[in-house]
Amino acid sequence: MELMDRIIAYEEGNINEAEILQLFAELIKSGMAWSLQGHYGRTAKALIDAEYISEDGQTIFYQDIAQ
Repeated sequence: MELMDRIIAYEEGNINEAEILQLFAELIKSGMAWSLQGHYGRTAKALIDAEYISEDGQTIFYQDIAQ
């Protein structure tokens, strides 16, 4: 699935938690998280602060989310 398709699926609520983490990891890695509308940057920052994703965009999967 293309990035834009995954963003649309995210906005429509059609992806699971693991897919959300993967999406935001990619957005952080590419820098797009900081250039899209504010929600994406705030969510990316929250995921980094919660240690679900590293600052360089590496996904840290936790057992309860990866299942």
